[in-house]
Amino acid sequence: MLLGVNIDHVATLRNARGGFEPDPIAAAKICIENGADSITAHLREDRRHIMDNDVKALSKFVDAHLNLEMAVTEEMQKIALSVKPYSVCLVPEKRQEVTTEGGLDVAGQLIRVTSFVNPLLDAGIMVSLFIDPTEEQVRAAAKTGAQFIELHTGQYSNAFGGPYEEEEFMKLNEASRLAHALGLKVNAGHGLNYQNVRRMHQIIDLYELNIGHSIISKALFTGLEDAVKEMKKLVTKQG
Repeated sequence: MLLGVNIDHVATLRNARGGFEPDPIAAAKICIENGADSITAHLREDRRHIMDNDVKALSKFVDAHLNLEMAVTEEMQKIALSVKPYSVCLVPEKRQEVTTEGGLDVAGQLIRVTSFVNPLLDAGIMVSLFIDPTEEQVRAAAKTGAQFIELHTGQYSNAFGGPYEEEEFMKLNEASRLAHALGLKVNAGHGLNYQNVRRMHQIIDLYELNIGHSIISKALFTGLEDAVKEMKKLVTKQG
């Protein structure tokens, strides 16, 4: 599996005080130098962490695939078509949420999502849909033309070590199996950390894991280089 590192919370720390430090672009470069295969940044509508200039700088100065997480809005589509990141991941977004709380309801807005995806595909941008691991959402995602889905691992992560871990894990496993049968590539992410990430190897043919908060949190104590290296070993099954 590949490792995508989400740098949103480097920007969160910067924005807490204002100014330029810590620099998300510098953080992205350190991540790449220490094993990250891609960099994820979520440009939220309220710009609570990643800013427009961050996205532009990442697209120009970071030597790795840029995965732009964004809501299904006209504003975000225009930005993506202007910046042309390697990939976009379409996510639901609520102003009041602390972090993304669930997957995009592709099944409930199939026509809208499909029409939104088409211009991105025409521009040569890879498209992923961040969805809950259900049959309904996987089948809907396959109808949009998107090449990837990203399975929302939040429920599994919350259940890890408890009585519902296996149930939540099997939802991910079955959703991945169905997605591959429908011709989709599968990423996964949300809430994954240095303990619960190990089980992702039991899901056949996961392409990439996108992990941010746990890496940035660990970096406060070990440094970003070591935090990324350790996660890279776990993701590639070397650790």
